[in-house]
Amino acid sequence: MERIREVIVVEGRYDKNTLSQAVEATVVTLGGFAVFNDKEKLAFLRRLAEKRGLILLTDSDGAGFMLRNYLKGALPKDKVKQAYIPDVKGKERRKRKGGKEGKLGVEGMSPAVLLEALRRAGATFEGGPPPERREALTKADLFALGLSGGEGSAERRRRLLKRLDLPGHLTANGMLEALNLLFSREELEALLAETGAD
Repeated sequence: MERIREVIVVEGRYDKNTLSQAVEATVVTLGGFAVFNDKEKLAFLRRLAEKRGLILLTDSDGAGFMLRNYLKGALPKDKVKQAYIPDVKGKERRKRKGGKEGKLGVEGMSPAVLLEALRRAGATFEGGPPPERREALTKADLFALGLSGGEGSAERRRRLLKRLDLPGHLTANGMLEALNLLFSREELEALLAETGAD
């Protein structure tokens, strides 16, 4: 089983249990929205971020993004990586009915999908090579590629997110962050040309 240096932050204990089948890592649960009023947990997460780095891995529904956005504002940006699971319709086995948006959460993902999400986020696998560094895409690049600010950009963004198995809830800024983990500008241009998303 692969070992990850960063601390992985998930929403709840079922997510933690599922993740423990995919990787060997320190996993901290938020307890859902309780983190909004838990100054001690937030201070703990800040300390972990400074010492080891964090990877946020929340569900791809609206609630998961609300938690993610709150933590993005509360934690040191340079110490936090974003891992995204794809939008997959369904419900977890333990639940009688699915979530409001009808999507599987972290606990419903296979170990292979979780491992890939962590790789894409730039997780540091102990014993492996460090993640490669490349020149970052910018908001101007997104605009030039027709993925923000222009007519039809939201639809092109939606098609690209679907093609890349990234959550449909991603804003242009969130997508930029994810794309920078995955592609160089040239690779993204080639992908857009190949998929007709441009």
